[in-house]
Amino acid sequence: MQFTKEYFIQEFKKRLNEGYAVDIKQASNFELYQTLASIVRSGYNNAWHQNIKNNAREGNKQAYYFSIEFLPGRLLQSNLLNMGWYDTVISGLKDLDIDFYEVTEIEKDMALGNGGLGRLAAAFMDALASSGLPGNGNGIRYKYGLFKQKIVDGYQVELPNEWLNQGNSWEVRRDSKAVDIHINATEVSLLEKDGHLVPVYHGGKVIRAVPYDVGVVGFQNGCVNNLRLWDAEIPESEEVNYRTLDERRKIEDLTSILYPDDSTSEGRRLRLLQEYFFVSAGIQSILKHHKKAGHNLNKLADYVAIHINDTHPVLCIPELMRLLLDEEHYGWDEAWEITTQVMSYTNHTLMAEAMEKWPIHYIQELQPRIYQIICEIERRYVESLEKRGQAELIPSTRIIADNQIRMVSLAIIGSHSVNGVAKLHTELMKSQVLNDFYRLFPERFNNKTNGITERRWLQIANRELSKVLDKTIGKTWRYAADDLEMLLKYQDDEKVLKEINHAKYQNKVRLAEHVKKSNGLKISPDAIFDVQIKRLHEYKRQLLNLLRIIKLYQDLKENPNLDIQPRVFIFGAKAAPGYHEAKVIIKCINEVGNLINNDQTIQDKLKVVFIEDYSVSLAELIIPAADVSEQISTATKEASGTSNMKLMLNGALTVATLDGANIEIKDQVGDDNIFIFGLTKDEVTAHNQTQDYCAWDYYNNIPVIKRVLDALIDGSIPNIQVEGRHVFDLLTRFNDQFFVLADFEGYLAIQEQVDQAYRKPLAWAKMSLINIAKGGHFSADKTVQRYAKEIWHIKPVVEKDEAKYDSYQV
Repeated sequence: MQFTKEYFIQEFKKRLNEGYAVDIKQASNFELYQTLASIVRSGYNNAWHQNIKNNAREGNKQAYYFSIEFLPGRLLQSNLLNMGWYDTVISGLKDLDIDFYEVTEIEKDMALGNGGLGRLAAAFMDALASSGLPGNGNGIRYKYGLFKQKIVDGYQVELPNEWLNQGNSWEVRRDSKAVDIHINATEVSLLEKDGHLVPVYHGGKVIRAVPYDVGVVGFQNGCVNNLRLWDAEIPESEEVNYRTLDERRKIEDLTSILYPDDSTSEGRRLRLLQEYFFVSAGIQSILKHHKKAGHNLNKLADYVAIHINDTHPVLCIPELMRLLLDEEHYGWDEAWEITTQVMSYTNHTLMAEAMEKWPIHYIQELQPRIYQIICEIERRYVESLEKRGQAELIPSTRIIADNQIRMVSLAIIGSHSVNGVAKLHTELMKSQVLNDFYRLFPERFNNKTNGITERRWLQIANRELSKVLDKTIGKTWRYAADDLEMLLKYQDDEKVLKEINHAKYQNKVRLAEHVKKSNGLKISPDAIFDVQIKRLHEYKRQLLNLLRIIKLYQDLKENPNLDIQPRVFIFGAKAAPGYHEAKVIIKCINEVGNLINNDQTIQDKLKVVFIEDYSVSLAELIIPAADVSEQISTATKEASGTSNMKLMLNGALTVATLDGANIEIKDQVGDDNIFIFGLTKDEVTAHNQTQDYCAWDYYNNIPVIKRVLDALIDGSIPNIQVEGRHVFDLLTRFNDQFFVLADFEGYLAIQEQVDQAYRKPLAWAKMSLINIAKGGHFSADKTVQRYAKEIWHIKPVVEKDEAKYDSYQV
């Protein structure tokens, strides 16, 4: 049956009646949403099933992307867009007097991630399917995700994020694919059986890993890939071992929250157990599927590529070795060759404290056989370096040191490819942080700059701008992001520039309405919307932004008639529950906001908005409305960033340090269309090497800095007596680890340039247009295609336009 508006209306009415025994006028938005979701699922289920069958039948090599986070956001609009049903459904619902966008608000964000890492993983899943590439995600089905953030008296309060309390319309439970995972054995013995050494586990428990699959719909090409999320249950055979509520709750807690608090030993053990749980479940599932398809495990690398997204899934390496050695009875050398051919690793950080290390006894207690295998990998690696005359590199690159297991070392040694996520990041990996590994394995290192899903961030999130683009350059950009560059022909077209400004204004009105509703604060869309949305971390320097806000407020208190452009500062950020400094900064932002927002003497020239519980769906509201994109991390600290790409794509102008992908954005848009300031990587590196940086010199010798910092401790800002002192000490007594004070004057100067530029609307719109036109360079489709060609060696199995979702099958 052809999927027409008439057919959709008929099917919608029928399903609504069958599912809820109500007609449209009686139905709640939840019932309308569930009915719509069921129609969408039916529309792609056949393609999903066929893709799985075809890949198995034809022996297509597949990529498996292991990530502890996935952050897809809401899927209804994305699926409709990718299926080509978007306009048909909106029009059909309008005929039924149903507000489509009101219905979409019912859907909750899938709480499977925190920030950039999870959003990148979700973008790659979308890009794989949209490129027709056979790719699968492997992660955890968190019941509560990270947490629901509430701001109470200026403080972050963490509440359970009950995103599953009404079910998940997009998942399918696969009981037949469940696997068992053995943990906490007291010891492991190797006994000879049928000519093989077989491990025998003494004690311990078994956890049942049950998969929930989510179809990932490609953009109008008939390709539907699979995101597999694992939940933990107690096997029936093990019921007797979990007699108390406390024991049962420990299994439930395994998949309850993302990133358990690692400030406690119990929290760290739970985090490690999560990592092993989803790794073991995923690897077992892959091998079962591979064997069922009749393939020889000797040729595993011809059919399977396993990608380790950051260090959380690094136990993939010893777990695959365990299964090959213990279950499939391969010899060590053969198993190791298979493993290294299959595994590849993306590094996401250069910060030593973020590179995972686990105490030896944690691994021993969790899975002693895995520890034995890691020890053997280490022994053979050390021996190989000694034989090659490279013993001097052993201390810096070995896996086990100081009674800890270094996950980065294990990842690099056990993979055939190691990539960074921006040109600068990869350069620093090779030249500094991982230089000794680069000397050993130069052929493994490569760069794959991160990308974003333009379909979501323009076609869904910014319908106003999308209309301007369609009218100006046609619709091919919706299929090929590079075609956005055709917009450059109109950079001096006053009519187009005004239309871009008008689209931005409409988006600002929409965000202002949300802020009035959620924060009770009236903000003017005529002001500059200055946006910093990202995880709250000291290196991302929300604090630098805050100090400038305090400085502007002080200036306005001295002279209320000061000629500055009215500006609304918009923050969205969560702090990790155990990260005290980050939570202190949130409190300070909120109290400065309370002071400024309630001061009538400054004539509404400044407003500060902290939007609580930042999420993908909130980003879709904020990003199209942003005028200024704050990308102000300390140089060398941000691996890449992706909010910088989303914001530029939506026409925001970037204020940035030369860090991460900001450098590549500058290269694309040109020096005149971005605002660059701050210490360079060489300057930061020099300070760190010579230890010559003295924050007190800035405080004592630069009056504007002293004045701003004193405001934190002299009572000028109410309700931060403790927090203000803590921030003051971070920036002075503890010597300003992230060079906030060193960059402060440069930041003030560049923001003055922003202020002046905004006074010329058409010139500003031209800069905005150039950023939009160059946004296609950062398409996740292009990034994933590079991974596919250069690392995973997988090929498209579905070409664009080969199959559509234009026929409806129940």
